[in-house]
Amino acid sequence: YNRMVDATGCFVLPGVIDDHVHFREPGLTRKADMESESRAAAFGGVTSFFDMPNTVPQTTTVEALEDKFKIAAGSSHVNYSFFFGATNNNLDVIKSIDKHRVPGIKLFMGSSTGNMLVDREEALEGIFREAAMPLMAHCEDTGIINANMERARKLYGDDPDVAHHPEIRSTEACYASTALAVRLARKYGTRLHVAHLTTAKELELFEPSCGSLQRITAEAAVAHLLFTDDDYKRLGTLIKCNPAVKGSADRAALRAALSDGRISVVGTDHAPHRLEEKQGGCAKAVSGMPMVQFSLVAMLGLVDDGVLTVERLVELMCHNPALLFEVCGRGFIRKGYKADLAVVRPDVPWTVTDDVIQSKCGWSPMAGHTFNWRVEHTFCNGNHVFDNGFFNADSRGEAVTFR
Repeated sequence: YNRMVDATGCFVLPGVIDDHVHFREPGLTRKADMESESRAAAFGGVTSFFDMPNTVPQTTTVEALEDKFKIAAGSSHVNYSFFFGATNNNLDVIKSIDKHRVPGIKLFMGSSTGNMLVDREEALEGIFREAAMPLMAHCEDTGIINANMERARKLYGDDPDVAHHPEIRSTEACYASTALAVRLARKYGTRLHVAHLTTAKELELFEPSCGSLQRITAEAAVAHLLFTDDDYKRLGTLIKCNPAVKGSADRAALRAALSDGRISVVGTDHAPHRLEEKQGGCAKAVSGMPMVQFSLVAMLGLVDDGVLTVERLVELMCHNPALLFEVCGRGFIRKGYKADLAVVRPDVPWTVTDDVIQSKCGWSPMAGHTFNWRVEHTFCNGNHVFDNGFFNADSRGEAVTFR
């Protein structure tokens, strides 16, 4: 590679490591696939992703895991790895997984999508006790949610308006489940990473940290840092996700926690669906939104707003995911590390229009939004995969490895 890239006036950052995406392949490729979503990642300065196990088939067997690696090797434009999914009865398989190949175990402690709920007490205890790698948990209490849904249906009919989503998937449902996960992790010394915190109350369960990562950490998803329940009026089910976007006090608490270490990582929970699947209310519209293409520029917008520093953004989106999951040779700009880089330019306003959206679903809750930062170049393993609007479709990522 011998081309000079003029980065005058730009920031050169490590490529983003998104610890939480749903790229939908195999089995749900009408919504998205590894090619389309890894392209969206490259356009957004994201050079590595860790994909979740609720695909079809679920990534709960060694065969399903190997299949995903094979698909990604052929079609992913950026680097990849895959969480292995926990079920009520696959602990023996979990113990056999090569921990140098996967970031960790994904545990659904509340049923979100894909029917992977682990709700048997002895199964939960076994997973927390035996997990020899990071355990990433989706924490919402299904019993509380189901009771709330029943109540809402009595009051508002069979498919309550999406404005009621944060009442149904409530603060109480999140806190009860997160508190249980933290209690089990303390009991067994588990390396626990709680996915997509959404409430001020849950943050009480986490310690501020001075520099080094705690044994129990939390992730915030970009959507919960951007939106509040006021935005349901404007965006409706486009911002329906599990756990739900909550109130402005919750968002303010999450934003504050970005800088004191209670939040260690910012991911996207990128979860594309076709637009027709997003029609309806709390019962009918599916949950999830595509965010991977706009996560870095959205967070840089929060830097402009004084929410966090650009140095802290890099810790949350690049350094800490690498440290937390013990990624080999990525996440930092260091001699001897892989050249995964994002070159971003400030003060170049541009507006999201449908034609720039790379995700296969073709829509984004950010449509119409004007960003002040632009990703100009993305390098992945030293390959210039995105060059100021030009995309190198032949570029392929590598499997991420873990210490």
